[in-house]
Amino acid sequence: MDRQSPVSNTGSSPKSVGIIGLGLIGGSFAKAYRAAGWKVYAYDTDADTMDLARIETIDGKVNEGTLPLLGLVVLAAYPQACVCWLREHAPLLGELGSEGPLVIDAAGVKQAVCSEAFALAKTHGFSFCGTHPMAGTQFSGFAHARADLFEGAPCVLVPPPLGDLDRLKLLDRTHTLLGPAGFGSFSVTTPQAHDEVIAFTSQLAHVVSNAYVKSPTAQLHHGFSAGSYRDLTRVAHLNARMWSELMCDNAENLANELGYLVDALNAYRAALESRDKDALRMLLADGDRIKRALDDEQVDSQGER
Repeated sequence: MDRQSPVSNTGSSPKSVGIIGLGLIGGSFAKAYRAAGWKVYAYDTDADTMDLARIETIDGKVNEGTLPLLGLVVLAAYPQACVCWLREHAPLLGELGSEGPLVIDAAGVKQAVCSEAFALAKTHGFSFCGTHPMAGTQFSGFAHARADLFEGAPCVLVPPPLGDLDRLKLLDRTHTLLGPAGFGSFSVTTPQAHDEVIAFTSQLAHVVSNAYVKSPTAQLHHGFSAGSYRDLTRVAHLNARMWSELMCDNAENLANELGYLVDALNAYRAALESRDKDALRMLLADGDRIKRALDDEQVDSQGER
């Protein structure tokens, strides 16, 4: 297939983005960039999803002919699918070089993707930056994608190990190209640090919620439940295939967090079994104190106090 000439991202030509994977995250990227006036190309293994997206969201398919047109490629598939796509297309991305697209991934784990992505980018000479949009819902699939999903949300950037100047240039380019998504803030970290924290803030919450509804009493909750039940069970509804891959890719960190939680729960259970009201009161008060301190720290960091 003949390749078309690259479109400059600094000139007057229309800006173009490629999305690999049109689930909730990829679909929301596609809709956000479409709403911002960009040309949107995409690829998804599901033909029905591609047909649905063609109705009002995407202009065409990401392939060897359209890849040179893109200023940005968003890998929004499962982690190993992101790596496979990047491995397959690394030679062409290398040929396009600095005039070609910036590649980012939106996977929920970073070491499993970035370890190979960093190496491929260095070997072939294209630009790659890991990202993790901190937004989502309990639903999955293109049908639930929204153009405003990322509006005001945090985004974590995970650049490869570069010299200070090159790192700043990459981060600036990434920040600029992510503009149409509408993120409210950006933070920068390493793949290792990202996966350690995300095991607690995201993956553990899904495991706890998913396990919570397995109590036999859950069948009797109607008429007895309100905000607490809704809050704790919201993410029990999940894409099991996707989350099992994410969790296995981050197994050591998540297992450690589960260990901390099991130890804490055992302390509460021991206090209850012994009817030790003082011990239980101290455990509850300690958790309340920690949560209040975390909330205060967040408010301070946002400059609202």
